[in-house]
Amino acid sequence: MKVERQKVGTVDVLRPVGPLVDQDVEPFAQALSERVQSANPRMVIAMNDVPYMDSVALERLMDAADELSERAINLKLAGISPACREILELTGLSARLSLFTDVQDAVRSFL
Repeated sequence: MKVERQKVGTVDVLRPVGPLVDQDVEPFAQALSERVQSANPRMVIAMNDVPYMDSVALERLMDAADELSERAINLKLAGISPACREILELTGLSARLSLFTDVQDAVRSFL
């Protein structure tokens, strides 16, 4: 699992590449945790290259969302595949996240 990182202004964009399943979730979870614990945890997760995710990935996303919520920040996901969107909706977790069509809209939402 590769996690690409990009800075857009003061917002970090994390872009996991590949399915977020099993042990492949850990590099993503580590990058996510580093951002959440940073002094400026404003971030967008670009999900364009994630065709599928499992319960471990969902758990890591919810952990990050909870930690960010304590700092009055919403976890923002952009470019979500139909399969991932369906997983989030069926589990009821989509209501706890901010979902965007593209990264630019998600980044602008911080303004």
